[in-house]
Amino acid sequence: MSPLVTPQWVVQQLDNPNLVLLDASINFQIPGEVEKDIENLIPNTLRFDYDKEFCDIDCDLPHMMPSQERFIGLAQELGLNNESVIVVYDNSGTFASPRAWWMLKAMGHEHVYVLDGGLTEWKKQGFDTVQQYDQPHKLGNFTGTLNPNYFVDSIYVLNQIDNPASLTVDARSRQRFNKEVPEPRAGVRGGHIPNSVCQPFAELMDGHKLKPVNELREILSLSLRDDKEATIFSCGSGVTAAIVLLAAHLCGYENLSVYDGSWTEWGQREELPIE
Repeated sequence: MSPLVTPQWVVQQLDNPNLVLLDASINFQIPGEVEKDIENLIPNTLRFDYDKEFCDIDCDLPHMMPSQERFIGLAQELGLNNESVIVVYDNSGTFASPRAWWMLKAMGHEHVYVLDGGLTEWKKQGFDTVQQYDQPHKLGNFTGTLNPNYFVDSIYVLNQIDNPASLTVDARSRQRFNKEVPEPRAGVRGGHIPNSVCQPFAELMDGHKLKPVNELREILSLSLRDDKEATIFSCGSGVTAAIVLLAAHLCGYENLSVYDGSWTEWGQREELPIE
């Protein structure tokens, strides 16, 4: 089954006691993002805040993947179960939610999906909204093992630069990739990781949704390579990288990972090489 689900599919699942809806919206304004709706929610939604809660709170980089133990503890407090059928969405479309999907996949959760078009598409289809989050009713039994290949660090990326079997894909704009515009974060150098290629996430979007798979496949064939054994996705801070990763996954690419620190880390660490 595709990791993308429609609002109609969600409505058909509403009687499923294992269905869990998670709002994975972030406050950060993603470039080109459809306007956020900060008032409305899909009914029975729980808050999955990977910017302030489901993150490594001891790291000075934004929304880094938390430890296995922290993730499990927070997931149980949220009432998530191993048998939960989880649908993640965000309040503007398919922008912040792919990272939440990948985080849950990294923990080994099988039944996790992204609402195609998010809250924007839900409202467009005429379905009801509410203004308050649901609250966990009891502790969940969620367990999992963090797969270290899903989120990789700068040392791993550095070691892959000259590896012909690995490709690093940058989801930022071509202007940022080529250092034609200044970085939005203070103290961060311009440029890109050596030997990386640019595949702006914005080129994969059709408004608030990802483009159809046949169009994604055509676009990605120009930047991704079938002969690579592994592909690393980077961006500004590990959010839009997951959009390109999701598109690649939909198109059948395998052995995918997110460079969690992304350019926020790489660009400010002077010892790391740039082009």
